[in-house]
Amino acid sequence: MEQNPSRAAFALLRARRAHVSFAESLTGGLIAATLISNSGASEVIDESYVTYAAESKIRILGVRRETVETVGVVSAQCAREMADGVRRISGADWGVSATGLAGPDGGTEQTPVGTVFVGVAGADGAQAFEFHFTGDRAQVRRQAVDAALTALVRCMEGAQA
Repeated sequence: MEQNPSRAAFALLRARRAHVSFAESLTGGLIAATLISNSGASEVIDESYVTYAAESKIRILGVRRETVETVGVVSAQCAREMADGVRRISGADWGVSATGLAGPDGGTEQTPVGTVFVGVAGADGAQAFEFHFTGDRAQVRRQAVDAALTALVRCMEGAQA
Protein backbone atom coordinates (compact mmCIF):
# COMPACT_ATOMS: atom_id res chain seq x y z
CA MET A 1 0.00 0.00 0.00
CA GLU A 2 1.35 3.41 -0.99
CA GLN A 3 1.94 5.94 1.78
CA ASN A 4 -0.03 9.14 1.78
CA PRO A 5 2.00 12.23 0.80
CA SER A 6 2.31 13.50 4.38
CA ARG A 7 3.65 10.22 5.74
CA ALA A 8 5.96 9.78 2.75
CA ALA A 9 7.43 13.28 3.13
CA PHE A 10 7.80 12.89 6.88
CA ALA A 11 9.49 9.48 6.58
CA LEU A 12 11.97 10.70 3.96
CA LEU A 13 12.81 13.91 5.83
CA ARG A 14 13.32 11.96 9.04
CA ALA A 15 15.42 9.25 7.36
CA ARG A 16 17.69 11.89 5.83
CA ARG A 17 17.73 14.04 8.97
CA ALA A 18 16.57 16.92 6.78
CA HIS A 19 14.50 19.96 7.70
CA VAL A 20 11.79 21.74 5.74
CA SER A 21 10.13 25.13 5.97
CA PHE A 22 6.98 26.28 4.21
CA ALA A 23 5.73 29.44 2.53
CA GLU A 24 2.02 29.15 1.86
CA SER A 25 -0.53 31.34 0.20
CA LEU A 26 -3.76 29.60 -0.91
CA THR A 27 -3.21 26.72 1.52
CA GLY A 28 -3.03 29.08 4.49
CA GLY A 29 -0.78 26.88 6.61
CA LEU A 30 -2.47 23.59 5.73
CA ILE A 31 0.71 22.04 4.29
CA ALA A 32 2.59 22.63 7.53
CA ALA A 33 -0.41 21.51 9.60
CA THR A 34 -0.67 18.31 7.57
CA LEU A 35 3.00 17.45 8.05
CA ILE A 36 2.79 18.40 11.72
CA SER A 37 0.04 15.78 12.16
CA ASN A 38 2.84 13.18 12.10
CA SER A 39 4.16 12.36 15.55
CA GLY A 40 7.76 13.56 15.78
CA ALA A 41 7.26 16.39 13.30
CA SER A 42 9.49 18.67 15.38
CA GLU A 43 12.42 16.62 14.07
CA VAL A 44 11.83 17.78 10.49
CA ILE A 45 9.95 21.11 10.43
CA ASP A 46 11.81 24.36 11.03
CA GLU A 47 9.20 27.07 10.46
CA SER A 48 6.30 28.11 8.28
CA TYR A 49 4.90 31.36 6.91
CA VAL A 50 1.49 32.22 5.54
CA THR A 51 2.21 34.99 3.06
CA TYR A 52 -1.21 35.55 1.60
CA ALA A 53 -0.74 39.13 0.42
CA ALA A 54 1.65 40.06 -2.38
CA GLU A 55 3.40 42.57 -0.11
CA SER A 56 4.12 39.88 2.49
CA LYS A 57 5.65 37.67 -0.19
CA ILE A 58 7.96 40.57 -1.06
CA ARG A 59 8.72 41.73 2.50
CA ILE A 60 9.10 38.39 4.25
CA LEU A 61 10.23 35.97 1.56
CA GLY A 62 12.11 38.28 -0.75
CA VAL A 63 9.93 37.68 -3.81
CA ARG A 64 10.97 40.31 -6.33
CA ARG A 65 8.47 43.14 -6.87
CA GLU A 66 9.17 42.76 -10.59
CA THR A 67 7.91 39.17 -10.42
CA VAL A 68 4.69 40.24 -8.72
CA GLU A 69 4.12 43.11 -11.18
CA THR A 70 5.00 41.24 -14.38
CA VAL A 71 4.00 37.57 -14.03
CA GLY A 72 1.93 37.80 -10.84
CA VAL A 73 1.77 35.89 -7.60
CA VAL A 74 0.05 32.92 -9.23
CA SER A 75 3.03 31.87 -11.30
CA ALA A 76 5.89 29.41 -11.46
CA GLN A 77 8.39 32.22 -10.92
CA CYS A 78 6.67 33.39 -7.75
CA ALA A 79 6.46 29.81 -6.42
CA ARG A 80 10.21 29.33 -7.01
CA GLU A 81 11.06 32.64 -5.34
CA MET A 82 8.80 31.84 -2.38
CA ALA A 83 10.43 28.41 -1.91
CA ASP A 84 13.91 29.86 -2.29
CA GLY A 85 13.08 32.67 0.14
CA VAL A 86 11.69 30.45 2.88
CA ARG A 87 14.65 28.09 2.58
CA ARG A 88 17.05 31.03 2.81
CA ILE A 89 15.46 32.79 5.78
CA SER A 90 14.88 29.60 7.77
CA GLY A 91 18.14 27.82 7.00
CA ALA A 92 16.19 24.62 6.27
CA ASP A 93 17.44 21.97 3.86
CA TRP A 94 14.22 22.30 1.85
CA GLY A 95 11.78 25.12 1.19
CA VAL A 96 8.29 24.40 -0.12
CA SER A 97 5.77 26.94 -1.34
CA ALA A 98 2.24 26.99 -2.68
CA THR A 99 0.48 29.80 -4.49
CA GLY A 100 -2.66 29.72 -6.57
CA LEU A 101 -6.38 30.27 -6.86
CA ALA A 102 -8.61 28.15 -4.62
CA GLY A 103 -11.78 29.98 -5.70
CA PRO A 104 -14.57 30.24 -6.05
CA ASP A 105 -13.73 33.76 -7.27
CA GLY A 106 -10.64 35.33 -8.78
CA GLY A 107 -10.01 33.18 -11.82
CA THR A 108 -9.47 34.40 -15.36
CA GLU A 109 -9.44 32.67 -18.72
CA GLN A 110 -5.62 32.58 -18.59
CA THR A 111 -5.46 31.56 -14.91
CA PRO A 112 -8.64 29.72 -13.95
CA VAL A 113 -9.67 28.81 -10.42
CA GLY A 114 -7.85 25.64 -9.45
CA THR A 115 -4.51 26.80 -10.88
CA VAL A 116 -1.79 26.06 -8.35
CA PHE A 117 1.98 26.45 -8.45
CA VAL A 118 4.15 24.55 -5.99
CA GLY A 119 7.79 25.50 -5.48
CA VAL A 120 10.45 23.25 -3.99
CA ALA A 121 13.92 24.62 -3.22
CA GLY A 122 16.92 22.57 -2.18
CA ALA A 123 20.68 22.83 -2.36
CA ASP A 124 20.55 22.50 -6.16
CA GLY A 125 18.10 25.37 -6.66
CA ALA A 126 14.35 25.77 -6.94
CA GLN A 127 11.79 24.12 -9.18
CA ALA A 128 8.14 24.91 -9.78
CA PHE A 129 5.29 22.59 -10.64
CA GLU A 130 1.98 23.65 -12.18
CA PHE A 131 -1.33 21.98 -11.35
CA HIS A 132 -4.94 22.46 -12.39
CA PHE A 133 -7.35 21.11 -9.80
CA THR A 134 -11.12 20.90 -9.78
CA GLY A 135 -13.62 21.04 -6.97
CA ASP A 136 -14.66 23.54 -4.38
CA ARG A 137 -12.29 25.74 -2.39
CA ALA A 138 -11.60 23.09 0.25
CA GLN A 139 -10.97 20.41 -2.37
CA VAL A 140 -8.54 22.59 -4.32
CA ARG A 141 -6.64 23.42 -1.13
CA ARG A 142 -6.49 19.74 -0.09
CA GLN A 143 -5.20 18.72 -3.52
CA ALA A 144 -2.59 21.49 -3.35
CA VAL A 145 -1.35 20.16 0.00
CA ASP A 146 -0.95 16.64 -1.37
CA ALA A 147 0.73 17.97 -4.52
CA ALA A 148 3.20 20.04 -2.50
CA LEU A 149 4.20 17.15 -0.24
CA THR A 150 4.45 14.79 -3.23
CA ALA A 151 6.63 17.32 -5.06
CA LEU A 152 8.89 17.56 -2.00
CA VAL A 153 9.30 13.78 -1.94
CA ARG A 154 10.09 13.64 -5.67
CA CYS A 155 12.66 16.42 -5.39
CA MET A 156 14.25 14.81 -2.36
CA GLU A 157 14.42 11.45 -4.14
CA GLY A 158 16.08 13.14 -7.13
CA ALA A 159 18.62 14.97 -4.98
CA GLN A 160 21.89 13.56 -3.76
CA ALA A 161 21.18 11.47 -0.67
